[in-house]
Amino acid sequence: MQRTSPSSATASPAASSTPDLTEPGGLCAIHQPNFLPRLTTPAKLFAADYWIVLDDVQFTRRDYQHRARLAHLDDPAGQRWLTIPTRLPSGRPTLIRDAVIDDPHLARRRTEGMLRQHYGASPHWPALAEALGPVLDAFDTSRTATVAETSTRVLLDLLGWEGRLLTSSRLPARPGRSVRLADLSAATGARAYLCGTGGMTYLDPAPFMVQNIAVASFRPPTTGIWSSGRRLSALWALATLGPDAVAAPLRALAAHGGLLQTATEVITSAEGPATRDGVLPAHGGTSRLHGNLARTPNVPSRPRLLRAPSRTDVCAQLPVHRRPDRCFVPRTGLCCQTPHLSPPSWPRLSGPGV
Repeated sequence: MQRTSPSSATASPAASSTPDLTEPGGLCAIHQPNFLPRLTTPAKLFAADYWIVLDDVQFTRRDYQHRARLAHLDDPAGQRWLTIPTRLPSGRPTLIRDAVIDDPHLARRRTEGMLRQHYGASPHWPALAEALGPVLDAFDTSRTATVAETSTRVLLDLLGWEGRLLTSSRLPARPGRSVRLADLSAATGARAYLCGTGGMTYLDPAPFMVQNIAVASFRPPTTGIWSSGRRLSALWALATLGPDAVAAPLRALAAHGGLLQTATEVITSAEGPATRDGVLPAHGGTSRLHGNLARTPNVPSRPRLLRAPSRTDVCAQLPVHRRPDRCFVPRTGLCCQTPHLSPPSWPRLSGPGV
């Protein structure tokens, strides 16, 4: 797939309002804008061809949408929060895109000072300081989400990501947590949705199966630079090792995307092994799609797949029928609870975003 720079994808109004999605395939990641995100976040986005910025869901104060955990260069245990003071015009229901910065000028000055205090002694600081310029300029918009999105995009630029950035509020999607994620993924023409470990705890794979989109669980390693990757802002690793050294393990993780080539293959037998053709379930140990509780190896450094079964295979693999309109009797194509219900035919979303 021909990719475009994330900077160019957002700098041009035409690229933002009418994204060109005529080339299907690849991986799609959907993530809220995080302020100077932890290393695991850009690692997941780096492995994807599309990042859909989830900007039209509720803002969460006790999250990373407006704050980052910094650490000193020589003492990663000495940590401190850097927070963008944020006001919610509509109270708790305020969407991420509508959150505003309290005193943007003061917030910018404090952010610049804390970043220089923590990382100014790094030999990589001149390059980092130059790259962080657009992040500081984004404070002038008075929008917390703009600052957060810009900070993630800048880090991805430093690491050499060449994917495409889109915004959820400009793409068509139906309501419902998992249904909406599936529709957003389908809007890019993706063959697989790259999901973090947190999302796998609630994700319903059925809407993805209907649209023939596999679900891959992204699980980075937990040693080396990854030992603090779930806590510290990626800036610590970038300032300590430099962008090139940090990009290398990210490229190695993305290279495991070769497994995703089998994402749309179908297991036609419910009794077949869950690891056929090297495709792993969402979690190590037990397959979530198969009732035979097949054991699978635990390989935390590779994306793991929930295979997209055919319409004649879904019923046997989802024994708890929470969604009758997504469950069909093998060999008949009919729902096991509503015999005359045929599978819904949702067209693949394509074309310019709205």
